[in-house]
This record gives sequence, C-alpha cells and structure tokens, in this order.
Amino acid sequence: MRIVITGADGFIGKNLKVRLAELGYIDVIGITRKTSPAAMHEALTAADCVFHLAGVNRPQDLAEFEMGNANLTKDVCEVLSQAGRQATVVLASSTQAGLDNPYGSSKRAAEDAVRKYGNSSGAPVHIFRLTNVFGKWARPNYNSAVATFCYNITRGLPITINNPAAPLQLVYVDDVVQAFVKCIPVDNMPCNTNVRVDGFVEAGPVYSTTVGEVSDTLHRFASSRSSLLTPPVGTGLVRALYSTYISYLPPDAFTYQVPRHGDPRGIFVEMLKTPDCGQFSYFTAPPGITRGEHYHHSKTEKFLVIKGSARFGFRNIITDETHELITSGGEAMIVETVPGWTHNITNIGDDEMIVMLWANEVFDRERPDTVAMKVKP
Repeated sequence: MRIVITGADGFIGKNLKVRLAELGYIDVIGITRKTSPAAMHEALTAADCVFHLAGVNRPQDLAEFEMGNANLTKDVCEVLSQAGRQATVVLASSTQAGLDNPYGSSKRAAEDAVRKYGNSSGAPVHIFRLTNVFGKWARPNYNSAVATFCYNITRGLPITINNPAAPLQLVYVDDVVQAFVKCIPVDNMPCNTNVRVDGFVEAGPVYSTTVGEVSDTLHRFASSRSSLLTPPVGTGLVRALYSTYISYLPPDAFTYQVPRHGDPRGIFVEMLKTPDCGQFSYFTAPPGITRGEHYHHSKTEKFLVIKGSARFGFRNIITDETHELITSGGEAMIVETVPGWTHNITNIGDDEMIVMLWANEVFDRERPDTVAMKVKP
C-alpha cells in the first residue's frame, strides 16, 4: 500500500503522518511545497491512496486560490488518470465550498475535479468539507482562532475577541484523522461505507460553541494552575480543547509549583481539584506520627500508602465499635474512610511515610465537614 500525502508538512498532514506510522503504514510519501514536480509526478503514478490536503487559504493574491486549490487538484487527478491506476483519493475540502466567494469557488472546483476523476476511473473518492479543524501543531496567528488563543494564553499574552457571541463550529484533528484512515482501502476494497453517492463524507463530531466560550474555557485551564481547580476535561469538546491547550505550552512551562504545607506531623500538598469529583493530595509523616483524629458526616476519602507502613484506626462515634488495619507501600491497598467513624493513620515504620489521598469533595473552609475526635478517647 503506497500512500501519498500532499500538504504533508501542514497541520493536518503532520497528524496524519504520525497516525499512519502508528498503524504500520511504512510506504508513505509526503508532498510539500519543496517537492519538485517530477518527484510529485513519480509519487502519484505509483500511489494506491492519495490524501490531498494541500491548498491555499491565506493568499497574498486572490489568484492563488485558483492555482493552489482548483488547478493543483486538477493536476493531481490528471496524473492519476494518466497512470491508469484506480487510486483512492481523499480530499480535504472546506465548508466554504458551499459559499460564493473566491476561496469557496476554488474548493468547489477542486471537489468537481475529484468527482470527475472518480467517475471516469471508477476509483473511490472521499470528499471532506471540514470546518475549523483544531488540535496540536496548528499554526497560531494563521487561520485557527483556537491555535492563536492557545499560543497566546500559554505565554501570558492577550487575545483579541471582537464578538464573544460569534458562533463557532469546531472539529478536532484526531477525529478528522480517524475519519481519513477509514478511507484507506484494504485488500482493494474501500473501508469507508459511510460515503454518499456524490463522494461526500463527514468527520466528527462537529462541536457548536462560541468564540467567547472557547476563550473562557482556555482561560480556566490557565487559572487552574493557581486555583488547582480543573474543569471536566475527560470528554467532548473540553477534552479536545484541553489537549490542544497543553500542546502549546513552551518547555519552560511544563512544570508549575503548588502550595506545600508543613508542620511537625509532616507535609501536606494539594495537587488537583475538580468541580464535581473531589480533589487529590498527598501527605507525609515521620515515624511514630499520627494524623487525622477526626470524622466526617458526608465526606469520604480514599487513602493509598505509597511508601512506609501505616496503621489505620477507626471508631464508630455512636456505637464505639472499633476497627484497625495495617498496610504498607507496594501493597496497592485502598483504605476508605466512612462517615460517622472517626479515624486516624499512624506511621508505624522506621522511615518517612507517604500517602496519596482522594476526597470526594473539594475542601470548603466555610463547611469543612471535619470534626475533631480521637479514635482512642
């Protein structure tokens, strides 16, 4: 399987090349502006699948639209036709192809060229009308507001927003690449069965948001380093935005400091807080030190001893029933605190004890839900 990618050094091209390598495709040829016409011709004549990602969207002269979008695509299709190969073609078009402007017209002409090639050759063709693709490696201050916002905010630079309420349709680059990969034929059979007769296929999900909402979300990511409160970043648009935001951090910003509270009992460090899933922290204790000696009404916690040996003590505040257990680092044993049971933890080893702690709610100084009471009165 020989795969050719035009625009291989662009934003989407870089992501696609990495994914193809991960999937084991080794015969992948990248075409860039530096590639000679002869080398491009040679690559296309032997291609089994062509991802045509090259194009022009920010020209100095409007005539470049026709040359870089319509004419280049026609040239690619002509070489494939002359080679007599039924090479699959995947075209990265734009939603603006449906608009009556110079850029849209040039992309529409590119689509027509690909469809014509497909009809005449019988080759599978897949046309993606993409909208505002974002993700790692997009060039800031070019044609992606998300890339520009991420670049500036990660460097403490201001961003400019003319209309926060302006609607914005976004699609994540990983989702685009996944949709592209599905178009690669296997055993001479096209993989993608979600293609209409006209060749159009969609990449998604497409997220509907506003410029202001994206800006606010990215600023919350930045402020989370001081507040320790991170938004829900595990699913959907916020997950994709968070991954994109982090990818723009300069190396000297890969780390940040969090508060460290110390006293004779050891140190206590809060690492991460969430709006709906509690917070994470860790603490230490020298040999012989006991921590805790309190109970909660609603709050629950999970303890994991990372290093050292710990004895946990519990007493039911109503019945005085007691319970005790011992665990050590390396056992991977989670110890849970139970509402209505006062509890403590004692370092019974000879070395410093280190314990990871998760609480199901963020600590609220106004309502701490932590009542002092010794396990052994």
